[in-house]
Amino acid sequence: MEINEFVQEINITEIEGLRIGNAQDDEAETGVTVLLFEQGAKAGVDVSGGGPASRETRLLEPLTADNPINAIVLSGGSAFGLAAADGVARYLEERGIGYDTGFAKVPLVCQSCIYDLGIGRADVRPDADMGYAACEDAQRNQPDCGSIGAGCGAAVGKLYGMERASKTGLGIYAVKAGILRMAAVVVVNALGDIFDPDTGEKLAGLRTEDGGGFADTRQEIYKISRRTDLFAGNTTIGAIITNGKFSKAEMNKIASMARSGYARCINPVGTMADGDTIYAASIGDVPADINAAGTLAAEVMAEAIKKAVKNYSFISIKNCQN
Repeated sequence: MEINEFVQEINITEIEGLRIGNAQDDEAETGVTVLLFEQGAKAGVDVSGGGPASRETRLLEPLTADNPINAIVLSGGSAFGLAAADGVARYLEERGIGYDTGFAKVPLVCQSCIYDLGIGRADVRPDADMGYAACEDAQRNQPDCGSIGAGCGAAVGKLYGMERASKTGLGIYAVKAGILRMAAVVVVNALGDIFDPDTGEKLAGLRTEDGGGFADTRQEIYKISRRTDLFAGNTTIGAIITNGKFSKAEMNKIASMARSGYARCINPVGTMADGDTIYAASIGDVPADINAAGTLAAEVMAEAIKKAVKNYSFISIKNCQN
């Protein structure tokens, strides 16, 4: 993304009201990334993949109650990893954070998971303790990109399984445009290949059989178009966070516009073998045009995807494990 006098890169910690923490099992290669909104957030969601593993996503639909959420959890472990949200809820409850029902404050925690059971250990998944540990780490609020948190077991180009896949991770990118701030956090774990939309360069993806370069996932899918058993261990999950003041319905629209960032970088994307999901959260009161915000959301999402694969351009899963 070209930085100019209107849009400048910032550290994501410059967005007030957001704390990010990570926890992982490096040996099992799975983990949790948590985004905490202790003052609450108006949030929406866009689900474009065919196989999402998620919790409380319907809470973000415009027709449901307009209650602010307290956390977004991104994790590994496929559907097993949804247990991590229990630890996040426990952490928030202990601090009196949640929706007041009159009898208890119930933390509103949304979560999506990637499938990472094919790397590391399939029998070790994020649990409540790991979710709680990610919240403790969020108090440091020193997030980083790479093989950390939910990105610990991320990979792309998995059409023919893990042997020909490429390692990826967690990506973070944030900008300011005047007083408006916008950030993206993403775990890139796609069936497809990853490209730099500015140059067209392939950054990561399906490896050739000899491991010496990249194959083309799109062309390979066409070759096996009669197959019905595409490897389904994928899903790119992410979140947009802004200090712009938007309603829940508007945040749903911004989440859907941010999906363009996926499309610019990932090909193919949003398949039935993916569970692609994007959350979008408003945690500020800065007046902003929704069209400008949605456009910027797609830009920062694309940059965050590039950050998630930047250090892994020619690292295969096999080489990573060796």
